[in-house]
Amino acid sequence: MNIKDHIRGVPDFPKPGILFYDISTLLAHADAWQVAMGRLARDVRRYQPDVLAGIESRGFLVAAPLAMKLGCGFVMLRKKGKLPGKTIRHDYALEYGTDSIEIQQDAIAEGQRVVVLDDLLATGGTMTAGIELLRKIGAEVTGAASIVELAFLPGRQRLKELGVPFTSLASYDE
Repeated sequence: MNIKDHIRGVPDFPKPGILFYDISTLLAHADAWQVAMGRLARDVRRYQPDVLAGIESRGFLVAAPLAMKLGCGFVMLRKKGKLPGKTIRHDYALEYGTDSIEIQQDAIAEGQRVVVLDDLLATGGTMTAGIELLRKIGAEVTGAASIVELAFLPGRQRLKELGVPFTSLASYDE
């Protein structure tokens, strides 16, 4: 099965000139979703995770069912102010400004092996911030993965520079 057959391209979203890769069509197709989770489980299992960290919010859709499939824990990396209790924040630069990502202070024990997941890797800014946050709290980030990769953007290279291996199910070159 070609996973790309179940990912819809939406032109000019969220703004003109952008082609948005919509995974909702993949999620809605039971067989394709099962195949995608099976393939991702096979790829992510190599990294021997204790915990999967999903990046808000579509990363939750990938990481939570995958954690169940792999028999490991799941934690959320969220925008500032969205998690209850004590949190640890990491600020990071965007093209035009800054943003923040947080994790609950007690979500990961020091030394736990973590794989970071999102639906899509583009420039790698948010994924890199997630890795830096997890390292800040003592996690060993053993890998990163997504359903879609925009290979013409520098995301994979940025993760490589951090020493984090990356895998995706569908790569687009333009």
